[in-house]
Amino acid sequence: MCLEEPMIEKLSLEYGSDRPLETWVSTPLNAPSNAHKGSNSSVQPQCVKLDLENLKCFEVVAHQFEERGVIFTNAIALQPSNPAFPPHSGSIVLMGGPRNGWMEATFKQPVCRVSCFVTSSRQTVLSAYDRQDRLLGKVEIPESNLAGSGSTIEPNTQLCLQSPNIHRITFYAFDGQFSLDDFQVCFQSD
Repeated sequence: MCLEEPMIEKLSLEYGSDRPLETWVSTPLNAPSNAHKGSNSSVQPQCVKLDLENLKCFEVVAHQFEERGVIFTNAIALQPSNPAFPPHSGSIVLMGGPRNGWMEATFKQPVCRVSCFVTSSRQTVLSAYDRQDRLLGKVEIPESNLAGSGSTIEPNTQLCLQSPNIHRITFYAFDGQFSLDDFQVCFQSD
């Protein structure tokens, strides 16, 4: 079930030399507290929740989270001035830009779960692909879910996909605008 969020702990990283970026790294899901190397217990995925709050407003986001295994294409950090796009947490969100309507994230190693909260002016589709670019699955918000629009769908609707061997995801909003927040991935265990 995708609504369950793994437990997380805080980790601070440096990006460049001018400011820290924070990510949230989970402890292994369902790991016993006395687990140690060499045990025969199954290894659970490591999850990373990206903290966007140290990104600068209007900063193009690409390799800032590469050390955590995530690279974005066509993403920009914004502090929404339009109340129709409220953040899920904090004040910074990612939006598709400079081209409206799409964003991509690629992963340095396969992931098995992707989750985020999305607000969009149009139908928005989250699709996942394997290394050979085969579609693994997709989920969508079927219509606009802007705050204050009267939509039957709440703003910041969670989109979540679970599948083994996810190497790339895309968000597509049919030339609409969308924001995402609380982006989290779980890396596949070997």
